[in-house]
Amino acid sequence: MKLNTFKSILKESASIGFELPNGKLVPAHFHITEVGEIAKKFIDCGGTIRNEKVVNFQLWEANDYDHRLHPEKLLSIISLSEEKLGVSNKEIEVEYQGDTICKYGLEFNGTYFELIPRTTDCLAKDKCGIPEEKLKVSLSSLSQKDKEANNCTPGSGCC
Repeated sequence: MKLNTFKSILKESASIGFELPNGKLVPAHFHITEVGEIAKKFIDCGGTIRNEKVVNFQLWEANDYDHRLHPEKLLSIISLSEEKLGVSNKEIEVEYQGDTICKYGLEFNGTYFELIPRTTDCLAKDKCGIPEEKLKVSLSSLSQKDKEANNCTPGSGCC
């Protein structure tokens, strides 16, 4: 989710909630301790130089059980980050404490912001000799229409 989408949702929200991948909610007394933009310049295993920028939110919870971050306050923090840091409309990455600092993507399910696990990947599969995964389709799963469209009979000119 990009920052402008996040802000649009916040403007229509009475509260903010984050849901972890396991379905549990981040405790309601969380803080967003950082809003910023992270730039990463790197070279992949195929030798291509890459530049990546994300908007970063760091979620943190403490023993301050009375604290509740309201949408208006978060919108003001985001506005300040845009003004003072030049944060732009990039994809949001959320950091949250798991066994270590975990990084998540962000989606909205109509009620909560969902923390979506991020995974590593080879960005140069073609240069590393890693074949593209082919879609495996069971012939029994094809609909009758698919079967008819892909049906090749003698004399039909398809072969």
